[in-house]
Order: sequence, then structure tokens, then C-alpha cells
Amino acid sequence: MRGAVNAVDVTLAEDLLLLLFRPGSGSFTGETTLGHVLAGAVLADLAHGGHVRPLPGWGGSIRVEAVAGRRPADEILSSAWDQIAAGPRGAQAALAVIGSTVRAAVLDRLVRRGDLRRCGRAGAFVVRPGGSGRRGRLVAEVRAVLVDGADPQPRAAALVALLSGSGTLPQFDPEIPWTPPVVARAQTLQRGNWGAATTADAIARTVTEAIVGNVAVAGWTVWRERRFY
Repeated sequence: MRGAVNAVDVTLAEDLLLLLFRPGSGSFTGETTLGHVLAGAVLADLAHGGHVRPLPGWGGSIRVEAVAGRRPADEILSSAWDQIAAGPRGAQAALAVIGSTVRAAVLDRLVRRGDLRRCGRAGAFVVRPGGSGRRGRLVAEVRAVLVDGADPQPRAAALVALLSGSGTLPQFDPEIPWTPPVVARAQTLQRGNWGAATTADAIARTVTEAIVGNVAVAGWTVWRERRFY
């Protein structure tokens, strides 16, 4: 039997993709913008770890800059850091470049951890639940924040903000009831109201707030293109 996974060793993108997995259908919620949402989680992780920092951009926007000498050890995070180290990027550009490859890497890791499993041949596989039970614990954590009003740690706050900004939270009902108080709580966290006290938390909050806005824009753009073209 696999041992418990230390949350410190799990990227935010892994938690997010596992949350977005639909055990009944073997699909993922928000398929059309999944790359951008996962890229947002990667950037939030990089910010929280002090690997990137925000810079002021045009019109009140921010750019993301890699912090010299702070390349992370994690392969998924380091790959994204390398992309940003080439030069500061606007949030939307960073999401696009990271999101082009991150889904496959994150899915591979969830399979290796036993959180998900592939059935079938390479190129023709379907995804099924693994035996770790970690998705249920993640849903319970998000539910505690949104339904029970628990004070979130920055990691949980970032998860909720990304789920809310990507428009995927309603699809968790009835696991997480989509009620007016839940909507209000999610939007509060989406706007960056985390109550963060440390410098690292404040930086993570700033970057996450910016990328959540860009994730929402990406979702609207994809919907418009699919609707009218």
C-alpha cells in the first residue's frame, strides 16, 4: 500500500487537476481551459516559494519575473521557472507558455502517485480513480473553506481562487453546494482577500489574484471562439 503523501511534496497543480477529475466519467471539469488553469496553479506555487515575483505592468497589470538563484527542485515548477527566466512575462503570456505542456506532466505524476490510473494503451487510454483517496480529502478541504467558513491556509485559498476564477466551482455541486454564501465566499478569496500575514503569502496572493483574472479572460476567449467560429 502506498504511504500518505506529504502535502509539501505535492504541487498545487496536482491538487487542482485531481480536484477537477470527474470519477464518474473519467473526464476533467473545464477541459477547454485546463492548461491555463493548471499554469495558474504552477505560477501560484512559484510565487509562494519565492521563485518568482510580480513586477508592475502597463495599466495596473503585473508581469512575472523569475528570482535569480531561486530555481525550484521540482521538475514541473523548474520547467515553468526556466520559461520565465528568459525574461519577465505578462500574466497571460506566462499562462500560455506554461499551459502548453503542463497538463501531461501533472497527469503523469498523479498516475505515478496512485491518485489516478490509466486504463488501455498509450494514446488510447482512459483515466480512472486511483486508490489513494486523496481527491476526497481535497474536496473536503475546499468544502470546509467554502461551506463551513474555515480560515484557509494560502494553499487552500489559492485553490479556491483558481477554481472560482476558472468558473468550475458550480460543477462540484452537490459535493460542494452552489449556494449564495458559497458564491460570496469564493469570490472573496478570488479577489485576493486571504488575510495573509507573511511576505511570501502576500506575494503569492498578488500573483494569484492577477493570474486568476487572466484565467477568467482565457475561459471567456475560448468560449467565444467555440460559440461564434
